[in-house]
Amino acid sequence: MDIQKLKYFHTVAELEHVTRAAEILHISQPSLTQAIRLLESELGVPLFQRQGRKIALTEFGRYLKQRLDLLLPEFDNLAIEIEELKQTVTNTVKLNILAASSFVINTIMEYKKENPEVIFDFEQNELTNNCDILITTNGLNDEGEKRQLKRYVKKENIFLAVPKDSEYAKQEAVALVDVKDESFIMLSSTRLFGALCKKLCSAAGFYPKILFESDSPTAVQNIISMGAGIAFWPEYSWGKLHNENLRLVPICEPICQRDLIVELHERQPKSIYAEDFYIYLLNNL
Repeated sequence: MDIQKLKYFHTVAELEHVTRAAEILHISQPSLTQAIRLLESELGVPLFQRQGRKIALTEFGRYLKQRLDLLLPEFDNLAIEIEELKQTVTNTVKLNILAASSFVINTIMEYKKENPEVIFDFEQNELTNNCDILITTNGLNDEGEKRQLKRYVKKENIFLAVPKDSEYAKQEAVALVDVKDESFIMLSSTRLFGALCKKLCSAAGFYPKILFESDSPTAVQNIISMGAGIAFWPEYSWGKLHNENLRLVPICEPICQRDLIVELHERQPKSIYAEDFYIYLLNNL
């Protein structure tokens, strides 16, 4: 059913006058009459009937007009709504954050100060590459098909956060085995960084004595700031240490590092801000 014929019919139905309707629609009267006849033929029912020199709606015509009173405004708004949706989609940067979440969130907040129109949609899903930007680390998301356009790898050192009055705070670096008797505050083993920290302790020949374990990096950081025990501190992911009662000490043995990997992916529909934010992320690493 042709939407144009329906609009022609609706105009005639409202005016109940073919000539005036043709003038408003900027088409000839014979063309309008022909369009109405084709619509009636397609529907198999008469829509108008003659009443002297005037025309009036039939029962079928009245029903069709009532439906079109509701439907045509929806059709007219459809193009506007699609354009608004297109703007929303192309303004959205979709992130898959599997590592360095605190760093990424802080970077997003800074970026939005200069680009308030950008929308960020983020998730933590190891099973998908359907994103504009993937932030991951060693051993994650290595399998499966990728539509990666650019890839950047940054070595991230892992420090120990210790109380400033501890013996370790005065050293330039410590061997991990030297702190085997200390209490550790850690992320849960269900989180990648927590599992990595336990693996580093294992490489040093001991299992850490865990004072507190949490699923929240923020909670772990807050407990560290209270001076309760020691903890591993990822250089970029958790940012600079702002508590004057703590110190970050390098670990000399084993080498405590991980790769932070930032990938720009090809996703449709394409975000107009994805590559710009990708570059912004790299400049802040």
